[in-house]
Amino acid sequence: MSRQDRADALDAELTTRPLPPAAVSVLGEWLAGTGAPYARGTGAHAVSFAPERWSSVPAWPASAAPAAGPLSRARVTDAVREAVRDGRWAEALAVPYAWGHGGTGYGPHRLRKILAAPHAPRALAEAASVLGEDGPVEAYRVLRGAVKGLGPAFFTKFLYFVDQAADAPAAPRASATPRASATPRASAAPRALVLDRKVARVVRAHATRVGREARLPGAAGTAAWIWSDGGWTEHRYAVYLRWVAHASGQLASAGIGWPEDSPDLLELALFSDIWDPAR
Repeated sequence: MSRQDRADALDAELTTRPLPPAAVSVLGEWLAGTGAPYARGTGAHAVSFAPERWSSVPAWPASAAPAAGPLSRARVTDAVREAVRDGRWAEALAVPYAWGHGGTGYGPHRLRKILAAPHAPRALAEAASVLGEDGPVEAYRVLRGAVKGLGPAFFTKFLYFVDQAADAPAAPRASATPRASATPRASAAPRALVLDRKVARVVRAHATRVGREARLPGAAGTAAWIWSDGGWTEHRYAVYLRWVAHASGQLASAGIGWPEDSPDLLELALFSDIWDPAR
C-alpha cells in the first residue's frame, strides 16, 4: 500500500465512522454548560480585541468593531456583509483577519503586507464569487497560493464570514471595485468553515485513533502527514468539510440537544479544545 493509498484509506474511515461515545458525551456536556450561548448560533463567540492596534491598517473600517472589548462572530459577519455589498474586499478580509489574530501583536504588520499586493482585492473578489457559485472547496482552490502571506488558516476565515454574510445579503451599491454576487447558496450545499492549526491538530489526533482502530498500517504517520500544521490542499479541505458534516449530523441525532445544520458549532468546539481525541 502506497503512502497515498494509506491516506485515502484513512480519509474513508474518518468520514464514515461515528464519533466515539466519549466525544459525544463531552460535547453534549459543553453544549449544556459553557457552550449553551452557542446552541442557537455561534455569533456570540468573541475574541479579545484592541481596535487601536489595527488603526494603522489602511483597509480598517471604523465601524467594524467596538471601541474596546471582544470582537464577536456576529459583529465580524455584519462588517463583512457591508464590505462585500460595497465591493471593499480589503475590508472584507481585514476584520476576519483581526478576529483570527485576537490579542496577538503581529497581526496588523502581516495584514499590511498582504494587502500591499495589488492583486489581493481581485483574488478575494473571485474567491467570493466562486464560493457563491461553486462552493467552498472551489473557492479554497482560488485562494490557495494566490496572495503571498495569506495562508489557509486565515483565508478560510474570510470564506467562512463571506458565507455567513451571504445568508442575509444587503442590496448592492455601485462601485468600481471588483465585486462578487452575494446570492446565498442552496441550503444543501456545504458551508465554508475555518480550518486552522488548532482544529487540524484535533482532527489529526482523531484520525490517528480511527486509523489504529481500523488497523490501518502507519496510522499515526499518515495522520501527521495529511493533517499537518498548514499548507492543506483543497482536497484536504474537502475531506475536512465532509468529516465535520458527518460528525455534526451524528451529534444532532444523539439526543444531546445539538442543533441541526450547525457545522461551525463543531468547529468552534474543536478550536476551543473541548474534546481531546487522544484521551
